[in-house]
Amino acid sequence: MLLDRAHVRRTLISFRDSSWLLRDTGVATLAIAITAEETQDGRSRNLHDAFIDELRDTYDAEKQLTKALPKLAKAATNPKLRQAFETHLEETRGQIERLERVFESLDERARGKHCDGIAGIIEEGKSIMEEDFDETTMDACLIAAGQRAEHYEMAAYGTLVAWAEAMGHDEAARLLHETLDEEKAADEKLSSLAEGGINKSAADAAHPEEEEEEEGGVEQPAARGGAAGRKGATTSRSRR
Repeated sequence: MLLDRAHVRRTLISFRDSSWLLRDTGVATLAIAITAEETQDGRSRNLHDAFIDELRDTYDAEKQLTKALPKLAKAATNPKLRQAFETHLEETRGQIERLERVFESLDERARGKHCDGIAGIIEEGKSIMEEDFDETTMDACLIAAGQRAEHYEMAAYGTLVAWAEAMGHDEAARLLHETLDEEKAADEKLSSLAEGGINKSAADAAHPEEEEEEEGGVEQPAARGGAAGRKGATTSRSRR
């Protein structure tokens, strides 16, 4: 079958925002080639187009997280961890509003594009919550799941800020940097909770016999002798 590129392009324009699928293999193949090569108005796609795509991806990611964070909070047993997830849920809602202001500053309609990356991270988090872990281990694993999402978002917002600054979108860059700072703070909060006792409690639960040995251990004579030897050496030097 002979295919006319102009006809295929008109078909793509007609169906770009619809749920139609190009079922004909030949048409679909040419359609992919054309959309990769050109935009709707015939020009090559550029960094601004990539920037808008990334914004839409991130907008969808934040909306997915507003559904995932309450589940993480519910699964957490540590009160401070639960509060951290709930606090970040409110921040995430604010970040969605901030992204809408970014779209407005660029004269773009705020809409999302399904984010496969965050969807996969959320799915991993669901799998963790289905495991039969003890409470402290579950909390440690929830922190890991939360930080996977935070690191993904930090990478996304870091890229968006850099691109916005490079293209002179000053208002967008300022708004995006606010969110980047919030994501970094959320990640640091989770790290502080992990390092502040949750990881240690989970480790102690995993190796209780080692903890008992440390608590029941008696100071060895060699250690006292070493200390006495050091004292004697100091005294000897002072006499000289």
